[in-house]
Amino acid sequence: MEKPEGELMLRTLAMPADTNVSGDIFGGWVLSQMDIAAGIIAGDRAQGRVATIAVDAMKFIRPVKVGDVLCVYCQVQRVGRTSMAIEVEAWVRRGRIDGREKVTEAVFTFVAIDGEGRPREVPGEGASSGH
Repeated sequence: MEKPEGELMLRTLAMPADTNVSGDIFGGWVLSQMDIAAGIIAGDRAQGRVATIAVDAMKFIRPVKVGDVLCVYCQVQRVGRTSMAIEVEAWVRRGRIDGREKVTEAVFTFVAIDGEGRPREVPGEGASSGH
């Protein structure tokens, strides 16, 4: 049985206001939740501001329904000089049961930015964050 990969970064409830005309949760809402979750882990790794610069390999596997608990898992896939690739998986718990189903996956690329919005170097793995 497949299990989520990465760290649980976000959990939220799919609400009726987030539906498309078919009554399923709008894909853009799921994408935005994934971007928020990926931004948390990217900001932690970059020790500061980051900006999303690309979304690759976005794959919608199953629809998300009203009442599903959306759980977003993330892991750092690659770190470059100024950018990071974050693997993101979205899973749902339907009807508040323990079973989970993967609904979406993608790779988000972030760039670390300074106060003026210019790219900056991502600190090394062991660098102190000062938090």
